[in-house]
Amino acid sequence: MMKNLDKYLSLLDDQVNGLLLTSRYSRHYGAEFDIAEGVAVVSKKGCRYFTDSRYIEAAQNGIKGFDVIMVDREHPYTKLINEAIADFGITALGYEEHYLTVEEMETYESKLNVKGFVAMHAQISGFRAVKEDWELALMEKAQAITDKAFSEVCTRIKAGMTEKELQAELIYCLYKNGGEGLSFDPIVVSGPNTSLPHGVATDRVIREGDFVTMDFGVLYKGYCSDMTRTVAVGYVTEEMEKVYNTVLQAQLAGIAVTRAGVKGKDVDAAARKVITDAGYGQYFGHGYGHSLGLEVHEAPNCNPSGETEMPVGVVSSAEPGIYLPGKFGVRIEDVVVFTADGCRNITASPKKLIIV
Repeated sequence: MMKNLDKYLSLLDDQVNGLLLTSRYSRHYGAEFDIAEGVAVVSKKGCRYFTDSRYIEAAQNGIKGFDVIMVDREHPYTKLINEAIADFGITALGYEEHYLTVEEMETYESKLNVKGFVAMHAQISGFRAVKEDWELALMEKAQAITDKAFSEVCTRIKAGMTEKELQAELIYCLYKNGGEGLSFDPIVVSGPNTSLPHGVATDRVIREGDFVTMDFGVLYKGYCSDMTRTVAVGYVTEEMEKVYNTVLQAQLAGIAVTRAGVKGKDVDAAARKVITDAGYGQYFGHGYGHSLGLEVHEAPNCNPSGETEMPVGVVSSAEPGIYLPGKFGVRIEDVVVFTADGCRNITASPKKLIIV
């Protein structure tokens, strides 16, 4: 099995003979160990990982394949990076333009002793599209934590509590069951607020007859989970049930055509057709799915512009929705792994309409 660092080394040649890894995600991927702050330099003659006193002990104990060096006031990042540039004979650095601010880039350009910089975000991040088996195992654990939290929080949803109160309960359940962080700020909305795909929890009191949508995920060893469920409180109307079942059938249609070799836009189209045929096409605005891993939104994606033929090992969300402004909305989201002959759904929570 090729180590992640070896994948980065494979990008280097006579034109670009060094990489400057500034994002937490690429540093984590290359070192296979997560440190909140730092910078790494990768070359075929050597690799160095720089961080400060807050993280140096953890880095020295956990990072393999890099020489770990501490930065301080007398030895700032740029000085230490220049030492690596000189020691390894680096003349051109590939960098992650997607994550750098203009100020940071201007600092590197003015202080680092290289002839040129080459924007290489697409190449550096591209390896993360296909997950190794050990990465899938971590993502499955993250999903299992999320499933358990959902099961528990369903017992806590009651008319009379506010969206913010429910959000607090959900976050507690996520951490209690093994989450090591949140992969994003949870979305907890109720009643007419469920028509907001990325609504924010408010002081609105949850009532009988409401839909409640919860979109949430955790970090486990740095890898993300993601899921959405829409549940009802007390009862549903005929229209609510129709919309819910339409979204569910759309998701199942998307999952049915999910397999390696299929373009992302074709997976999206299969789900979108169900919603359009039911008369709700104008109320499904976002894409069917996005890849996830170290970040909750990665590439390639299953949306109308997704031209990529999905390779084996892509992990993607499956999350169609219908959002009726001022009334209610429904979204159902699982996470699936693309395989040669289909896909494997790693989300175990039930999708039949739950009424609490």
